[in-house]
Amino acid sequence: MPRLWPSSWCAFPSAAKRRGVAPQFVEDPQQKRISDATKALIDDLLLERLSMAGIARVAKVSEPWLQQYASEEYADVPRQAKTSPKKGPLTLECDEAWSFVGSKSNKQWIWLAINRDTRETIGMHIGGRNREGARSLWACLPPVYRQCAVCYTDFWERCDPASLCGARERAPRQAYEIVLPSKRHRAVSKNSGQTNHIERFNCTLRQRVSRLVRKSLSFSKKLENHIGAIWYFIHHYNTSLLL
Repeated sequence: MPRLWPSSWCAFPSAAKRRGVAPQFVEDPQQKRISDATKALIDDLLLERLSMAGIARVAKVSEPWLQQYASEEYADVPRQAKTSPKKGPLTLECDEAWSFVGSKSNKQWIWLAINRDTRETIGMHIGGRNREGARSLWACLPPVYRQCAVCYTDFWERCDPASLCGARERAPRQAYEIVLPSKRHRAVSKNSGQTNHIERFNCTLRQRVSRLVRKSLSFSKKLENHIGAIWYFIHHYNTSLLL
């Protein structure tokens, strides 16, 4: 007689008995193998504004397996944008988008820089909205952009001279003004239209990445997955611009 094993949803017959439910058993249990086609489907679904539970239902996989698979995928995503060599004048648009991890008190600002002409995302950093965040964004840009590009930013709120600019500063300055070369930095208002492309990309991010929806249960619980998911979409977005 073959041995019977409790099913995954009712592993404790005594608990089921207390609830008045007959224990369920399966004969000859086997570990389900996830096909390559299903993994390819999941890779595409991770690029859409779907929760992990929704992806699990569509792909017919368990949520724990899906979470582990997604975490491994995000861990392998490069944290540097792949861009092709550019000729001629280079123009960047930079901006920050609000996000959070775990709770809204744990703010994680998304610093972005895109090429105005090609719409490619050139650099991205996630962290605090301060001078260190601006420096990290500037450091992740390709050398040719740091040497030649003209950078457009909005009039971000001015920082406190004691906490951000240092005690020796006589007047408060923006974080961008501290980090970006003054001769190639253009601080403009949103009404000027000079940052329209980066503002539109921020909207695209929130429409495509479920973790960035302002009122949602799909928010990130781990910072590593938060960063990996955004880079995962950015690489796909940059590739789609070349098609």
